[in-house]
Amino acid sequence: MPTTPPPPPPADKPDSAAPLPAVPAKAPRRTENGPDKFPIVSLGGSAGSLEGFERFFRNLPPASGVAFVVVSHLLPDVESDLASILQRSTDMPVIEAQDGLKVRPNHVYVIPPGKEMSILHGTLLLFVPTQPRGHRLPIDFFCQSLAKDARERAVCIIFSGMGFDGTIGLKMVMENFGMVMVQDPATAAYDSMPRSAIATEFVDYVLPAEQLPAKLLEYLSQPLMSRPFRETAESVARPAHALQKIFTLIRAQTGHDFSFYKRNTVFRRIERRMNSHQIKEFTHYVRYLQENPAEVEALFRELLIGVTRFFRDPEAFEQLRQHLLPVLRQKEPDSTIRVWAPGCSTGEEAYSLAMLLRECLDAPGAAPHLKIQIFATDINAEAIDFARGGLYPDNIAADVGPERLQRFFVKTDGGYQIGKEVRDAVVFALHNLNKDAPFTRLDLLCCRNLLIYLSAELQRNLIPVFHYALNAGGVLFLGPSENLTGFQDLFAPLDVKWKLSRRLDVPSPLNRLLNFPFSLARHPAVLASAPDAMPSSPLRKVGPFAALVQKALLQAFSPPAVVINAKGEILYVHGRTGRYLEPAPGLGTMNIFEMAREELNFEISGAVHRATTQHHDVVVDNVRVKTEAGHQLLRLSVKPLDATEGLAGLLLVAFEEVPTPRKVRTGGPGRAAAAEHGRDALVATLDKELQYTKHRLQTTIEEMEISLEELKSTNEELQSANEELQSTNEEAMTNKEEMQSLNEELMTLNMQHQSKTDELSQAANDMKNLLDATEIATIFLDNDMVIKRFTPPVARIIRLLPADVGRPITHFASNLRYDSLVRDVQQVLDRLVSLQTNIQTTTGEWYVMRIMPYRTLDNYISGAVLTFTDITALKRLEEQLQASTAYAEGIVETVREMLVVLDEELRVLSVSRSFARSFALVPEQIRGQQFRELAGGGWQDATLGRHLQALLSTMASEFDDTVVEADFAGVGHRRVLVYGRRLRREGHPTSCILLGVKIVS
Repeated sequence: MPTTPPPPPPADKPDSAAPLPAVPAKAPRRTENGPDKFPIVSLGGSAGSLEGFERFFRNLPPASGVAFVVVSHLLPDVESDLASILQRSTDMPVIEAQDGLKVRPNHVYVIPPGKEMSILHGTLLLFVPTQPRGHRLPIDFFCQSLAKDARERAVCIIFSGMGFDGTIGLKMVMENFGMVMVQDPATAAYDSMPRSAIATEFVDYVLPAEQLPAKLLEYLSQPLMSRPFRETAESVARPAHALQKIFTLIRAQTGHDFSFYKRNTVFRRIERRMNSHQIKEFTHYVRYLQENPAEVEALFRELLIGVTRFFRDPEAFEQLRQHLLPVLRQKEPDSTIRVWAPGCSTGEEAYSLAMLLRECLDAPGAAPHLKIQIFATDINAEAIDFARGGLYPDNIAADVGPERLQRFFVKTDGGYQIGKEVRDAVVFALHNLNKDAPFTRLDLLCCRNLLIYLSAELQRNLIPVFHYALNAGGVLFLGPSENLTGFQDLFAPLDVKWKLSRRLDVPSPLNRLLNFPFSLARHPAVLASAPDAMPSSPLRKVGPFAALVQKALLQAFSPPAVVINAKGEILYVHGRTGRYLEPAPGLGTMNIFEMAREELNFEISGAVHRATTQHHDVVVDNVRVKTEAGHQLLRLSVKPLDATEGLAGLLLVAFEEVPTPRKVRTGGPGRAAAAEHGRDALVATLDKELQYTKHRLQTTIEEMEISLEELKSTNEELQSANEELQSTNEEAMTNKEEMQSLNEELMTLNMQHQSKTDELSQAANDMKNLLDATEIATIFLDNDMVIKRFTPPVARIIRLLPADVGRPITHFASNLRYDSLVRDVQQVLDRLVSLQTNIQTTTGEWYVMRIMPYRTLDNYISGAVLTFTDITALKRLEEQLQASTAYAEGIVETVREMLVVLDEELRVLSVSRSFARSFALVPEQIRGQQFRELAGGGWQDATLGRHLQALLSTMASEFDDTVVEADFAGVGHRRVLVYGRRLRREGHPTSCILLGVKIVS
């Protein structure tokens, strides 16, 4: 949908870069003259639309000849000043609408607060809203009534606003050949409503608010065009054959012929394309199509009708189910149900039939093991591709229902996917109903709401083809607006309201089939299967039509004869009938009433009528017919063939010549009658004709009364259908409002999700920086030991790259001097107990490896986490400390003085050999014992204990010559001097104490 008009043909409009044309003081009328035939423009807006309204009216002349209705979302309990505000921007009277106010041109009407407004016959009607606040759609409500009331005179303009109010209304305006404009979303304060309108692709112009008036009046200045019905040129702007040339261009590029579509529908859609390009003349548009192949494609898509949905008219599908069940019960086991759905569009109806048939097969009584084969065809390749995909949006739930959704669909992120059970039953194909041969041997033919777009001529040709394609007893399913008028001899109604019909077991008329554009003459198989296509063919076993007719003729007649139906259509010709029948002028027909010679027309018509109504043979003697040799008397006989199986409802008309007196053969009918019977005989003949005419007139009157009753019944059905459509429309409005409420809730939920996403992103960033800051090598594994994530320091242990995420850790070799890594991970996953150990790499580095279960927030085990903490420096320090300790112990043990080294808990770390000998101790046995317990507890001196505690608490760093006198086990009573020092390392005190001992006595 272009936002600005595409480049025009050179002779029609200025360059697109040129400024907009000046707004005329008064736009010419687009419609016929009349006081009520003026355009009506609906201006719809919500939040932020006031500024757009003001810019619109400031650029609009006051005498435009157009009426404007402003529909906005207003607070129901607050008095509105919208009318007075808009009055400042225009010289036209701005009036707040009142109930029953007649709309006049050059006036502006504003919806009052707390009301909904519609229009009927140019009169504004106000309603009290029935929907709660937040669910009301006043713009849609008004535009739908405007579209029906003004039709092509309606214009819908959508301004700034939130939500999607106006989207449904503008579609209705478009379907009734009105015009739709939208404020450019870039200039709108709130662009939700404009973008929702543009998304429908039904918008003609998208412009800033100040440019809309010029484009509106330019559009309205173009006169409404109509199809030229005469072959001669009506004007320079409307030449003969222009429409046919457009059809030719479409057929040349797309291969599809639209000449059999209803001219009114086709013409309106062509007019829409011309108006969108500002082209006023057919000849210029034909040239534009020739120069722009893309426009031919755009016009082709415009002409296609793609309105469909799942189970459209549920009651109709329920009636179809009831009438299909008997057909399914009569099918042979393991046979196939063949269905054709021409004009399937995007496939909803074809899939609906597949689901319905699948449900019917589950019903008791259906033949077992039946297969379903549905041929769904259309001329739109894009629609066929969409249907083949079988992916539909979430809003189909309202049409399909929860049970069918659960059985026949699969929920995906993009909507609902047709299940394989249904998809395999449907074959989609490109097929042109107008020229391609039909699918045959069908049990069901569903062609709903397609015939209404086709011309009456094409409809008359299609119905016999449908009859030919169906099996005997097959069901024809048409749309509620379509009918089988004139073909009651081919189909019997099953449901008049929903247009369900059963194929009658009568032969398809060959003269009708041969009129079809796909030309059955090019399909020998079709002709061979038609019962009346080959009257000279040999007799076949299963009573073909020609054999039955020949048998009846041989039994009773030998003169020239024809077999006709009740309408006079000739189905079979026997003998030479050229002396009695001749082709009628004009289009070729095979009707006996049109082909009979003038002298026989009255007698044949009367005899056929009597034989049809009285159901017995009728014989008329002495019927005079004029031949090349003079007048000939005939015996005309009409015989109903009801007694012959397969020929019920047909009539046999025979022409038998009888001996004719010479005076009758050579004389005129008037003189012969006067000579033979005189004036009385002539009067008797005229009286006979008058009586017959009166009888036929009375019969015609009775038939007209019956037809009138049928028309009344049809009118009542149409009224009922209209009420149901209104009810359906109300349900659709309710669904739309519920969807709007749901959309608002989803918007809120989306904002919450966005907030959560931001928080999650922030948390992920924090976690990444935390892991990077710790410089701890970490690997996250899932339950299958597949790597989910790792930190960069892992590369020093296992050479991993970012592309290795998603691969099992067992695929990688590490530089660890550790062979049970995988076994330990599996053990943690099995037992859910953490594991920790020190490991060394081949390069001499040391790590503390810890393996923990990965627990989610809901306490679900989702793998394992491996961390490797570098303790190389600690290990080296420990080695140095151990070396220093060993060195110190070696010094202590070898000196001659008595020395003792204690730790922070006053346990013995080492003693000199002299101390051990002096107190009868074994160095290896006392290492790790409490100092006060040595030698039987002789060192439990209080003063010495205080000095040691002072050293441990760093209150003192040394003490000297403390006398300890006690009994020591193994050596007896001794008096010793003890001094103590806190050991230091690199100038800093350690937790070790050095004691020196000297024995005094």
